[in-house]
Amino acid sequence: MDDLDRKILTLLQVDADLALADIAERVGLSTTPCWRRIQNLEKAGVIRARVALLDAAKINLGVTVFVRIRTNRHDLEWLELFARAIADIPEIVEVYRMSGDIDYVLKVVVPDITSYDAIYKQLIGSVPMMDVSSNFAMEEIKLTTALPLTYV
Repeated sequence: MDDLDRKILTLLQVDADLALADIAERVGLSTTPCWRRIQNLEKAGVIRARVALLDAAKINLGVTVFVRIRTNRHDLEWLELFARAIADIPEIVEVYRMSGDIDYVLKVVVPDITSYDAIYKQLIGSVPMMDVSSNFAMEEIKLTTALPLTYV
C-alpha cells in the first residue's frame, strides 16, 4: 500500500459515496487507475464494505449501553452458545472478547431502558453467565468509523 492508496482510503472513509471521478481528481489519478486501486483494495479485504451510517437518535435508538460480561466457563461450547445468542439480537451492535477482569464487552443500542431490560433478559436467559453489569452512556463525545492510516 502506498500514499495514493492511503489517500483513496481516507476519502472513502469520509464519504464512500464519492464519485470515482472526484476520488481520482483528488488523489491525482485518472479514473481507470483509481478504479483499479479501489478494486484491488476490495479484493485484498482492506475495504470490507461500503455502508450508510445512520443517526441512531433519529431512528429512535438514543440509548447506548455498554455491557460487561464475566463467565466462569471458558470453553468452546460456551463460546459457540454465546455467539449464537448474540447473533440473534440486532440491538447488540459490537462485541469484544477482552483480556483482564471482564471477559466480554457488548455495545447495545436501544430506544429506552425498558427495551434494554428486555435485551438483558433475553441474553441472560440464553447463556449462563457469572456476572453482567451495564453502563449507560450519558453523552457521545467522539464517534468515528474512520481508521487511522498512519500504521499501514
